[in-house]
Amino acid sequence: MQALSELDLYHLPIEDPAFAANPWPHFDAARAKHPWLASCNLGAVIHDYGAMRDLFARDDMRPPYAGVVELLGMQGTPWGRFTSEQMISLPEDQHKKLRDTFAAKFTPRFANQLRPMMVATITKLLDEWAPKGKIDFEMFASHFPISVMFGLVGAPVDAVPLLRDDLEAIGLAHSYELDRFPRIQEGMVRLEKFVDEIIAERRAKPRADGVEDLLELLIRTADEGEINHRQLADLIMFFFIAGYDTSKNVLTFIMYTLLDHPDIYRRCAEDIDYCRKVVEEGLRWFNPSTVARFADDDVTYRDVLLPKETMLFFPLSISGHDPKAFPDGDRFDPERPEKRHIAFALGKHMCLGQYIARAQIQEALHQVARRMREPRLAGEIHWRPFMGAWGLRGLPIEFTPA
Repeated sequence: MQALSELDLYHLPIEDPAFAANPWPHFDAARAKHPWLASCNLGAVIHDYGAMRDLFARDDMRPPYAGVVELLGMQGTPWGRFTSEQMISLPEDQHKKLRDTFAAKFTPRFANQLRPMMVATITKLLDEWAPKGKIDFEMFASHFPISVMFGLVGAPVDAVPLLRDDLEAIGLAHSYELDRFPRIQEGMVRLEKFVDEIIAERRAKPRADGVEDLLELLIRTADEGEINHRQLADLIMFFFIAGYDTSKNVLTFIMYTLLDHPDIYRRCAEDIDYCRKVVEEGLRWFNPSTVARFADDDVTYRDVLLPKETMLFFPLSISGHDPKAFPDGDRFDPERPEKRHIAFALGKHMCLGQYIARAQIQEALHQVARRMREPRLAGEIHWRPFMGAWGLRGLPIEFTPA
């Protein structure tokens, strides 16, 4: 057995903007040097699909968010308060109570019931954007998940532009770049106030039509499970934060990928069921997330000792390109024999909103492909930081409006 400190590991320059633009050669070099481990400035990086599955789900790994707040000196700030107290950061018994209370509501059936609202939302956006013939697709895509979330909680749509900008800023928090945090704190204050207000308004005036939307469902479920207001509000805040960047970045990257696969794109316009295959392959092909864990105790895995308090990073973003798990993984193929990707994480920390995310990306892709024909790149692309919520910053395209 070897200690982590004794290993000669490839060092990943994750904070380098050039790394975000093209991380693949670095991970190839990391695999050549060690089958499942690399290093970075903040800790160790697990780059092997099988090792991610094994280690991520262990009970002796804890989310690092309270530790990250302290590491960044953000104690007592709005972002620091939320990050330390959100559901994923709570002690095991509190986390289980909250998750068990809400998880039963986030089912595939519930997500499918939302599809007509999702179609109406993307259609309204396309009516505005598609006639232009030339757009920044990332900017267009950014309006979709937040508009869906506003529809789910019955929020006034006139607040979308400001909150969109706030979520854009907040989504970069886990790039750990300190100069971003003044803007992040401003966004957190507005988001918390917004969520507190929509809960108070709904409690004072429930929906008159008797239809239970997501907000009403969450309020009722919280009351039945004796969940306090702050925990309910934090869950809704997390729903906005986690649901914005991930869906927007995945939809944008799928469009970017399909610019090189016009036959697949055309078929997406014809067949919503085929869109499901494209989205699942898209989630294997690209995912924005790198998540972290601390080792609660000394952990021995594959004859390597990972010392207690080691910070481990799991780049789910590259897990689908592990050549041992996905032969020919650098080829985009919606007909690929199914193998479970881990875009939505694993175990007790699996994304509660995964079925909603899948449904809205599928419906968006289908409608976009129907309305934006023959898309092609019309300018330069740029990249968000690899850590946190990775993805494209800007995707200028031209297309033929349908």
